[in-house]
Amino acid sequence: METGYSDIAFWGTAIAILLLLVLSGFFSGSETALTAASRGKLRSAADKGSAGAGHALKATEDNERLIGSILLGNNVVNILATSLATAMLTRLFGQNGVALATLVMTLLVLIFAEVLPKTYAITNPETVAARVARPIRLVVLLFSPIVSAVRLLVRIVLRIFGVKTDPDSHILAVREEIAGALQLGHSEGIVEKEDRDRILGALDLGDRTVEEVMLHRSGIEMIDATLSPEQIMAHCLQSSYTRIPLYRDDPENIVGVIHAKDLLRAMHKLLNSKGQLDAAGLREFDVLSVAMQPYFVPETTTLDDQMRAFLKRKSHFALVVDEYGGLQGLITLEDIIEEIVGEIADEFDIEEETMIAKTADGSYMVDGTMTIRDLNRAHDWMLPDEEANTVAGLVIHEAQMIPVKGQVFSFHGFRFEVIDKEENRITRLKIRPL
Repeated sequence: METGYSDIAFWGTAIAILLLLVLSGFFSGSETALTAASRGKLRSAADKGSAGAGHALKATEDNERLIGSILLGNNVVNILATSLATAMLTRLFGQNGVALATLVMTLLVLIFAEVLPKTYAITNPETVAARVARPIRLVVLLFSPIVSAVRLLVRIVLRIFGVKTDPDSHILAVREEIAGALQLGHSEGIVEKEDRDRILGALDLGDRTVEEVMLHRSGIEMIDATLSPEQIMAHCLQSSYTRIPLYRDDPENIVGVIHAKDLLRAMHKLLNSKGQLDAAGLREFDVLSVAMQPYFVPETTTLDDQMRAFLKRKSHFALVVDEYGGLQGLITLEDIIEEIVGEIADEFDIEEETMIAKTADGSYMVDGTMTIRDLNRAHDWMLPDEEANTVAGLVIHEAQMIPVKGQVFSFHGFRFEVIDKEENRITRLKIRPL
């Protein structure tokens, strides 16, 4: 042990190391608090007059810059504290001081600069975030040029290795954060399945297109506009729908959309004093005079945009066309709302039990036209819906053929058996998890 190392230098170095450990703990706790704090709670506190919460909200607007600055400060103080400890203990104990400094600083940094401040910060992140936000914003301001240079250097290095990054991307993605929290809450029994599905359904509207939820053209009920008024009215009365497309000559040639109420009002005006339909007026009646103009939308329109369009137009009904203008299906506002709240059934809808029925052996009888998304939502399954919208479409895609009745397939952890088939359409499937 060297005696030349004065008491003043020893205690000065020890105090410096202690202060650096305090700074390290401050940076570690601040990082945990600011990343774990709920922006919703911070916004609520800021609206109530909390200046600290307002500073925390501003500090977390650019998470990449924030975390980069904190990491830079944390590394600087940790490395400096370790260097001082190594120099001090090397003077006292010679070469053995290096090993001793490594052991001592590892324990001190782990306990007092990492675990302790982070544990404290995570217990009440919003309160801690509000307290540390002002000094952290100053640190971000001071380190901003260095952090920007480091970010640029990192992107250049990644680009050299063929990895492209989005300059505007943030470390934390809000949507994934919400989805992950909902999934975790559901698995822990805190969030009900229905609540989780509603919120996730609303978040997904911007990523899903009308093609995925529309009623396919094979299932659209239409009326020939050349039929007599009596036949058209009889068709409307027998139908379970209030809005029905009208076509002329070819079902692809949609010329209008008749609303049952508009047709009934027009028929009511043709009644004579005895309450009977006027024959002459009925012969001259043109159904297109009370029909609405058809509203066509591209199949690639997102559900979010289509819902806004429906609300803006004050319309609930649209016909979906492909890039060539060919009719693909129809979509209603109810279809979009069902993606959020689940199936909305009325007295005319097919009961859900007929779409999915559980059998004695634990399998499920599923209608082939049922969408994969609805099936996944009903049973918390994870069947992929990237290549097909319906269960029948998924089986055909995976089989790479039109299956025959009785044929069995196994993929994605499930066993699929074709129960019923009409021409080239699979109408009924038996599904069992493997």
